[in-house]
Amino acid sequence: MKNPTLQELKEGTVILVDKPYRWTSFDVVHKLRKPIQAKIGHAGTLDPLATGLLICCTGAFTKKISDYQMLPKEYTGIIHLGATTPTYDLESQPEDFKPYEHLTEADLLEATKAFIGDILQMPPAHSAIKKDGKRAYELARAGKEVNLAARPVTIGEFELTKIELPEVHFRVTCSTGTYIRSLAQDYGQALGCGGYLQALRRTKIGNYKAEDAISPEEWMEYLKQQEV
Repeated sequence: MKNPTLQELKEGTVILVDKPYRWTSFDVVHKLRKPIQAKIGHAGTLDPLATGLLICCTGAFTKKISDYQMLPKEYTGIIHLGATTPTYDLESQPEDFKPYEHLTEADLLEATKAFIGDILQMPPAHSAIKKDGKRAYELARAGKEVNLAARPVTIGEFELTKIELPEVHFRVTCSTGTYIRSLAQDYGQALGCGGYLQALRRTKIGNYKAEDAISPEEWMEYLKQQEV
């Protein structure tokens, strides 16, 4: 994908950012807003512990954010079996350890089948979904019980790419609104040993690919060159 000129950025276009580990999606937008000198917003949040493709819209294209948000996604990552965490990932400490050594490759492959197609998924309590006017994660962090309704999502593919127990590497294609953290939690539960998301990378959004994205720092350097 050709990088746009500063004028094109101001008028409105799409840029592809490779979100770094531990950055929030808002961190990316905040970093790029000043040098672009135009409105900018992202089209789909990535959790801080996830990396990969973040579509950002600038200028007049910010009106199209919802269109990009609706595109299907592809992710790769690692599910760690044999324990759970309150956040379904490594934002919190593993607990409730259970044996996993008895699981065979056939067991692991068979368990994926229940999650392919149109399913109902329970979002994590530690999510940005609003409940009673507050973000669910705010209530969860305050120790309050969070009851969220299950949501319909579609999992197109759930492929296991490498098995090195307790780590299971995967590739997933899914609809917008799918929580891969919840998929990891539910997959571990189905296997009877628990599981949490150890690593996650968003590799595609629609036809846009992470390999065509560049880091926020690389975007900053590119924008400096545009000003010369």
